[in-house]
Amino acid sequence: MGAAKEAKEKVVKEFKEKLSKSQSVIFTNYSGLTVENDMNLRRKFKESNAEYKVYKNTLMALAVKELGYDEAIKYLEGPTSVAFGYGDPVTPAKIIVEFSKDNKGIEFKAGIVDGKVIGPEEVKKLSELPSREELVAKALGSMKAPINNFVFVLSGMLRGLVVALNAVKEKKENEA
Repeated sequence: MGAAKEAKEKVVKEFKEKLSKSQSVIFTNYSGLTVENDMNLRRKFKESNAEYKVYKNTLMALAVKELGYDEAIKYLEGPTSVAFGYGDPVTPAKIIVEFSKDNKGIEFKAGIVDGKVIGPEEVKKLSELPSREELVAKALGSMKAPINNFVFVLSGMLRGLVVALNAVKEKKENEA
């Protein structure tokens, strides 16, 4: 087997492993990015338990076909980068949307989320969803609210008792 073929098989295997362990995978067109912007984008992904890479389209097509994502092959044309989200599925889409506000040259092509291939519009909608941390914070806030209300009611009752006892004390002092 030739060295080139072994190298290609290694890349396909690597891509398949990353695809299999990812919560979400986003394919983008990166044709307008500068090298500096590309490095900044990679840094943002690394900070967020995600990864941003560029592979050859033919090798990605082999990998997605082997994993049964045949629908994704049509999006693997032209300059294509891929973002892997290992933690929160919305993180890669959010990073790309946030990055594209200040830097032109990157746009969604497609994605794979929960084993389903989605188009660019669905990826855009994915980026608008709250992150896992936001959802946990909202859930905790919702659970905390009844407890806070209960404490507030109890403190109001205690305040009322203190006011009543103080009034009784003042009345007895005035009578004496």
